[in-house]
Amino acid sequence: MEGTGQLKEWIGKSENIVFFGGAGVSTESNIPDFRGVDGLYHEQYKYPPETIISHSFYRKNPEEFFRFYCNKMLFPHAKPNKAHEALARLEAAGKLKAVITQNIDGLHQAAGSRNVLELHGSVKRNYCTRCMKFYDLEEMLAAKGDKAVPRCSCGGIIKPDVVLYEESLDESVLSRAVSYISGADLLIVGGTSLTVYPAAGLIDYYKGHQMVLINKTVTPMDEKADLVISGSIGEVLHDAVSM
Repeated sequence: MEGTGQLKEWIGKSENIVFFGGAGVSTESNIPDFRGVDGLYHEQYKYPPETIISHSFYRKNPEEFFRFYCNKMLFPHAKPNKAHEALARLEAAGKLKAVITQNIDGLHQAAGSRNVLELHGSVKRNYCTRCMKFYDLEEMLAAKGDKAVPRCSCGGIIKPDVVLYEESLDESVLSRAVSYISGADLLIVGGTSLTVYPAAGLIDYYKGHQMVLINKTVTPMDEKADLVISGSIGEVLHDAVSM
């Protein structure tokens, strides 16, 4: 694929790589982008996805929120793909210093990545809003149902540790992301439209001259990139990382 050779060369010479990724990384593990509104969605839900997974909707309509969340945002059987695996190998080799992700599925960790900054939280972590007791994903799935609102043993609602619309990103995670990006000698950005802020604005902190964008579609930041590769992020990273 055009551009992969250049990326491979840069990876070989770099010692401080940072990866920033979005939903396109997970779609190659058969996790659909929830913004992809299809016919089935129209039949099942009365509101747009962005409305349903907002903080105010969660507070006012918890039954409908959890119905959408459990049916459209939980994929417990998804497996890491070539992109996740390639990044884990880069970290193990000491080259990749951080994975910064907008995804909430935990697949980077499942592939072996250790330093993962989850901008939007994780479905793997869930907490009672009353007593703060921790619940894992399996316990949340046990409460799955058309009208189910997961409840703690104390009676409180169990809320996923994911950032909803109208909620702020974790400042400490943002700060660490800025630090990693600003210090990188190679920034690889992939699987993201770069239109969701404030996360998309993080790449503005990159100070180097080796920013690579890997996407199947054009992004608003293509002109600012030093290398743009159009194609499957799993295939591109697999080829670029293979020795």
